[in-house]
Amino acid sequence: MNALLSCIYTLLAHDVAAALSAVGLDPQVGFLHAERPGRPSLALDIMEEFRPFLADRLTLSLVNLKQVQGSGFRKTESGAVEMNDETRKTVLAAYQKRKQEEIQHPYINETVAIGILPHVQALLLARHLRGDLDGYPPYLWK
Repeated sequence: MNALLSCIYTLLAHDVAAALSAVGLDPQVGFLHAERPGRPSLALDIMEEFRPFLADRLTLSLVNLKQVQGSGFRKTESGAVEMNDETRKTVLAAYQKRKQEEIQHPYINETVAIGILPHVQALLLARHLRGDLDGYPPYLWK
């Protein structure tokens, strides 16, 4: 379960870091997560908004629907857990499919694909930091 969550969190962190860079923000400089070399602290901060409904929910769905099973992982001599190629393909396909689903964004009041949410939130944060918005409206899933 931890290996599966870690994989999806990594995908999400990369998507959020790319969105932050696209709007001119440095993904390394965060507010909540401590700054460390090579750590995308701001991406991890923004990612917190999406973990429950995107990463955690997708992980549980994959397991509950038996799309991913324990046989798709193996423990190495060092104790690390590795995902096999078939499981990795299943996870990536499910992640991409989830990103295509649409939701109503509560702040901008528009229908957007879930995959665009990191870009919307990055833009809202950039607008706040530049003084165009009085506050940052976090994405709250209902």
